[in-house]
Amino acid sequence: MYILSSKQLAKVDKATIKNKSITSIDLMEHAATLCFQWLHTRLQGQNIKIHVFCGIGNNGGDGLVIARHLFQHGYNVNCYIVNFSDKRTDEFLTNYDRLKEIGEWPTVINNENNFPEVSFEDIVVDAIFGNGLTRSPEGFTKKLIQYINSTKVFTLAIDVPSGLFGDKSVTKKEAVLKAGHTLSFQTPKLAFLLPENKEFINTWEIIDIGLDEEYINNLQPKINFTTKSEIVPLYKPRNKWSHKGTFGHSLIIGGCFGKIGAITLASKAALKIGSGLVTAYVPKCGYNILQISVPEAMVEVDDEKLLTYFNFKTKPTAIGIGPGMGISEKTALGYEKFIKENKLPLVIDADGINLLAQNKSLLKYLPKNTVLTPHPKELERLIGTWKNDYDKLTIAKQFSNDNNVILVLKGTYTIVIDNEFMYFNSTGNPALATAGSGDILTG
Repeated sequence: MYILSSKQLAKVDKATIKNKSITSIDLMEHAATLCFQWLHTRLQGQNIKIHVFCGIGNNGGDGLVIARHLFQHGYNVNCYIVNFSDKRTDEFLTNYDRLKEIGEWPTVINNENNFPEVSFEDIVVDAIFGNGLTRSPEGFTKKLIQYINSTKVFTLAIDVPSGLFGDKSVTKKEAVLKAGHTLSFQTPKLAFLLPENKEFINTWEIIDIGLDEEYINNLQPKINFTTKSEIVPLYKPRNKWSHKGTFGHSLIIGGCFGKIGAITLASKAALKIGSGLVTAYVPKCGYNILQISVPEAMVEVDDEKLLTYFNFKTKPTAIGIGPGMGISEKTALGYEKFIKENKLPLVIDADGINLLAQNKSLLKYLPKNTVLTPHPKELERLIGTWKNDYDKLTIAKQFSNDNNVILVLKGTYTIVIDNEFMYFNSTGNPALATAGSGDILTG
């Protein structure tokens, strides 16, 4: 599933209207009706006070459509126009007239003296600002957002929470509405997936409003939200005539005294995921642990308590290195020799990344498409500091491009960065926030 920028979405809207012979007002009616249906399905006519706050642009037009349907289905609705400008879009005006035609006149909010009373038991529908916002709300609009936030009321945001930018960092967080749930039109927004926006995005889901998919595909977006539909086609069933030699030989290098568990987990994971053969290269102190814990794996050993020589006899098809390895001087020297000589596909994690960060001249020796799997602190050591999450992505993409490596940035939505392309993983949960998860990922 592609993630589109605000400018790309605006182009897709126009292309949909042109290519599907649909008017903009009908597209708005369809999208907003789907939002109403989402709410109606869950409320089933309950007598809950619903406040619909509408801006004066197309997001406000969506809100007016939602309010109209709520009125027509007998809900206890209050609709408000947040009058922060004299300008109105044509679609807004059309739906304003349609609402008046059924005898409902929205209340106009011009200043902070006529804010409505909102209580915790109510529901707020946020349709003040949409995805195209480029400046933080000011004046009474900002104070309205702060007031809604202060009530702790459940807020349903339409497309994006008001005040949140789709493509750049928010500088005035006090002017962003904190949504309980967000209904995003057609695609996720990049803002939903970044930690700095976690207080504004609780849960969210996609509402397919029928935008032109062919046009979206032709845009060739470079950011992807990876879901089951993208992964299933990649699955290749195993041929019944295959054997263990068919599925490669993984060499897992790492461990030191007190950290053999890391390499044990990585070795188990390599076997579990389907590697035909697995060899663990560890210090002597890890030999018995590996032989007992992972009897399927072969084991080669180095020095007594840490890795020094990296002098393995195994001839693998791919190598994972770093878990529990340590960064001692002897290990660093052996690691440097290994990096300079290795030509095989490589995954580097943990102390392997830390040693690269200490000696960045080694980056030029990495095989093309080497995979680096840093957690946030390891990433900072590797690429430097960043101002915000958007800046982090920019710097990480540049690092990937400059060094021909693939970065796997571990987090709530783990991000794979391959030069200019980014893939956000839709799976995972807080249960993974525990020691050993990264070692398993390496395997």
